[in-house]
Amino acid sequence: MTKRRTVLIVAGLLFAVPFLHAQTVVDRIVAVVDKEIITESELNERVAFYAYQNKLDPSTPGLRKQMLDNMIAEKLILAQAIIDSVQVTDDDVTEALDQQVQRLVHQFGSDKAVEQAYGKPIGRIKREYRDEMRKQLLVQRIEQSRQSSIQVTANDVASFYATYKDSLAEVPETYTISHIYIVPKPDTAVERQTYLKASAVLDSIRAGGDFADFAKKYSADATASSGGDLGWSKRGDFVPEFEEALFGLKEGQVSDVVKTQFGYHIIQLIARRGESVHARHILFRIEKGAASDSAAVRELRAIRDSALAGQSFAELAKKYSEDDQTKPLGGDLGEVTSKDITPEFEEEIKNLKVGEISEPTKIAVGNGYGYQIVLMRKKIPAHMPTLEGDYKQLERLALYLKQTRMNNAWIDELKKNIYLDVRL
Repeated sequence: MTKRRTVLIVAGLLFAVPFLHAQTVVDRIVAVVDKEIITESELNERVAFYAYQNKLDPSTPGLRKQMLDNMIAEKLILAQAIIDSVQVTDDDVTEALDQQVQRLVHQFGSDKAVEQAYGKPIGRIKREYRDEMRKQLLVQRIEQSRQSSIQVTANDVASFYATYKDSLAEVPETYTISHIYIVPKPDTAVERQTYLKASAVLDSIRAGGDFADFAKKYSADATASSGGDLGWSKRGDFVPEFEEALFGLKEGQVSDVVKTQFGYHIIQLIARRGESVHARHILFRIEKGAASDSAAVRELRAIRDSALAGQSFAELAKKYSEDDQTKPLGGDLGEVTSKDITPEFEEEIKNLKVGEISEPTKIAVGNGYGYQIVLMRKKIPAHMPTLEGDYKQLERLALYLKQTRMNNAWIDELKKNIYLDVRL
């Protein structure tokens, strides 16, 4: 729970969820593409992950072949990117790794949950996946370059609609909404108790207690079972407060109690090797209770009253919301349908009239939670798509179809020019 958080822009299957790994088999190569190989364990993992995401049976006929074809296409594009001397910088890779980790943090609810799922500190996850991320970025870079040149005209969209209108799905009810989100804060009494507990443990360590034993007993971090060991790390792997304390230590030295956004820490520098450090820590989380929740609800009700009195909801969101992604946008969540949100969230907003603001409601975010109020800005009832009313959506579908067809033709051409050996 000591790693930096940023906004995701890179998706993909690079960080496939470890608990979805297929059962252990004797591994073998199922395909060779140029200088890259695809193993059966990698294919099994891709099938399991895709099936999990789409609520499918992994043994669905044709799914395994589809996933192998996708993996072969990725390797072919990678080979072409290398041939074309496509470049990505070390900074590009670092930023993409940070963003991918943030996606995991949002999915699992906390840094700790991510580290528990993968069985290793986040800094180590980033180091181990660095080479694969570079390859993924090369593939993404060349795909984006090709797709940016593909456009559809108004005639293309009209032709698409005329061809497929009878098979297009109904457009579900659409909501255009904004929200203001607040996370309950620990009350001062709980925070003080947590600090005193950390201070007492620090005194015991400085009196000769074993750091690793205290970490196993008291740390709330995923590294507790390994005595708080964070492995080897560099500057940039940690949040600033943690990093400042760590890099100011001498080998073997233990820090004072350090506060970060994750709680209170005790840090020990084990060894230093140039710009790299090997450290361990003990994390004491600052827990929240009923008083914290009540304070968050009161704050949101006061903000809601201000909006109802005429203040701009967007300006209030920019000032008070703690959703870092929507805060700069005035809390704008854009257009959403029942497919985009949880049933609980839809239940909360579906009866709001345009211009109404909901009462504060508790929402789960990963393994954590917060409270929000929601402004209903626009509602469009469910309907069958029309060329006039749903042009943008039809344009996206027509573009996707055109891109898919051109991409498939390109992959077929790459197969003629790049070495490919399918062994499955």
